[in-house]
Amino acid sequence: MTEQKRKQKKWSLKYRPGNAELDRAIEDLAKSASLSPIMARLLYMRGYHTADEVRVFFNQETAYLHDPYLMQDIAPAVERISLALERGERIAIYGDYDVDGVTSVSLLYLYLSAHGADVEYYIPSRMREGYGLSKPAIDRLKEDGVRLMITVDTGITAIEETAYAKSLGIDTVITDHHECRAELPDACAVVNPHRQDDGYPFKELAGVGVVFKLICAFEMAECRKDGRSELDGLERVCLEYADLVAIGTIADVMPVVDENRLIITLGLKLLERTERLGLRALIEAASGSKQSEGSRYVKKRKINSSFIGFTVAPRMNAAGRVSDATIAVELLLAENEHSAARLAEQLCDLNATRQTEENRIAEQAYQKIEQTLRPEDRVIVIDDDEWQQGIIGIVSSRITERYGLPSILISFDGSVQGIPMQTDVGKGSGRSIKGLNLVEALIDSEELLVRFGGHELAAGLSILRCNIDAFREKINAYAAAHLDEEMLCISVDADCEIGIHELSMSLAQEIAAMEPFGVSNPVPNFILRDAHVVRMIPMGGGKHTKLIVEKDGVEMTAVWFGVNQTQIDFEIGDTVDVLFQLNINEYQNITSLQMLVQDMHLAESYEQTYRMQVARYEEIRAGGEYTADEQVLPNRDDIAVVFTALRREFRAGHTVFSMRKCLSMLRNIGVEHINYIKLKFIIRIMQELRICDIMEPVEDTYLFEFQYQTTKTNIEKSSILRKLKLQLQR
Repeated sequence: MTEQKRKQKKWSLKYRPGNAELDRAIEDLAKSASLSPIMARLLYMRGYHTADEVRVFFNQETAYLHDPYLMQDIAPAVERISLALERGERIAIYGDYDVDGVTSVSLLYLYLSAHGADVEYYIPSRMREGYGLSKPAIDRLKEDGVRLMITVDTGITAIEETAYAKSLGIDTVITDHHECRAELPDACAVVNPHRQDDGYPFKELAGVGVVFKLICAFEMAECRKDGRSELDGLERVCLEYADLVAIGTIADVMPVVDENRLIITLGLKLLERTERLGLRALIEAASGSKQSEGSRYVKKRKINSSFIGFTVAPRMNAAGRVSDATIAVELLLAENEHSAARLAEQLCDLNATRQTEENRIAEQAYQKIEQTLRPEDRVIVIDDDEWQQGIIGIVSSRITERYGLPSILISFDGSVQGIPMQTDVGKGSGRSIKGLNLVEALIDSEELLVRFGGHELAAGLSILRCNIDAFREKINAYAAAHLDEEMLCISVDADCEIGIHELSMSLAQEIAAMEPFGVSNPVPNFILRDAHVVRMIPMGGGKHTKLIVEKDGVEMTAVWFGVNQTQIDFEIGDTVDVLFQLNINEYQNITSLQMLVQDMHLAESYEQTYRMQVARYEEIRAGGEYTADEQVLPNRDDIAVVFTALRREFRAGHTVFSMRKCLSMLRNIGVEHINYIKLKFIIRIMQELRICDIMEPVEDTYLFEFQYQTTKTNIEKSSILRKLKLQLQR
């Protein structure tokens, strides 16, 4: 398969030196908050401008949680749940099948069960029922005797379904965090910080975060009834349930600021030595080693947001994607080690299945894109009859990252009965880029959709097959009006440039103290300019690359995960700029610093010099004069060095070289004085004197072939060399 060339990433630098006022403010923060200059720079550029703000950032306390009663409708929600408990009514928790939904269901189920509730939960099948509330599901809850339905991580657009439940005698409390429309469901309470009339100070809670605020409000009400301290009640809730809230918040990629930062911090501490059997089993299974010693839990690795986001969450998500999300809920509710271990292994197996299917769909999707993507397209919209609906969202993320464009994948899997029909309903999942609110884009195409919902950067939809072409045109027209060329660049944020002598273990430890990381508090990215590539070593069977880079006499190890040597467009000896994260590597009780490469390319300074040399060569070739300082005129030794190096490569089977590769090869053997201009003239002289056979099939790329010869060549016979000597300024 011929891949479309990936777009060059643009590095967006947050801090640039030279602004006197900014530099003075950062220096003042470093002094007042006792921070290193680099740490002060990092925090100031993230919005922490005073010593008090820095203190709050590092020292989280439950007192910093916002009052849940500031959230609209939370009081009537607490009252209706309390009434259900008093009456002994059957309660159903209706959730979503992703990790946010699973943790939301588990959190509320555990809390209500602890208060003696008659409670059950219901999560629709992604394949059979799709997202959100449905009338058949409500009918089932009615048959079970449910009188109160509490939605978690869903329900904000379920106007008809909520009305239907009410007609059957089922009251509804909705808790959600997805984008709201103007009309809200007619429920006992609609708790969502995104409501237009909601005054809650922090809007970026996950679905499980909204549920957490609900139980905080309930706990505060119970404390008031019993004359207990509300703060003690909040602390108890945090210490008991913050692990579930942290997992859901990290998995749903919510900003790690404000309350989310506190909740995740508390949750990760609980997860380090979790007593929850299911989570312990999943951490052990995912880590590939037993982590318990007798009845005591032994920490084998640091549990951080990265481990949750890239190891734990995908396994929990796999249940809802390729099987049944209730498997993940059962794991979180497990009450014995045997069932916990069995469910954890099942989730790991499902995740392996998911990975295989994801790669298959991704390859098919890339082929479709390369065949159909038009230059004017701003949104990729592709469909297939057999793609698994639970996988297309992940593939959409990969496509958006790869092409730098919003993407929507639509699957008709399960809806096609025999011959595909124009009335088939496909289910789609989309991912967007900064600058295009996907929900607003879908609202613009609302008349072509069966249903839709989601967030600014991720959304789901249902659509008739007959409307796909019209939808593709409509959403691309919307995107064309809202996205300019600058927005379509694949941009990577970098915090600041840094010198290689500033990379230290103490800096790495300071950075580690900034955890938990995530959206709005990402792992700091640094730029190291003008480093030399000393070595390149394959890792992981060639899937990854380890590089040794050097600058100013200091060498550093740089690991580039997911990139093999064939994908790297520079050579050993080249000068490069590196975008990286500073990491502490621990291996066999040895601790060392390493750079985790996010991107790397030929140095800007090198590229600028190269372009200048190309232009200067053309001037001199056209007859322009030059000075001795420019090192243009080659001598016999220069030609011999190039000849010997190229012949050595020819004997090793290498015959085609670009100018960049030739220059890198020379630098790699210690030849620094032969620049682009001199090398171009050397190659022309070798070609003129037939020292070897040289063809130029592509501009600045040469094919060399060497024949055995015993006679020496007199380079003074070269007309090119004679002309060059005449052009030298005296």
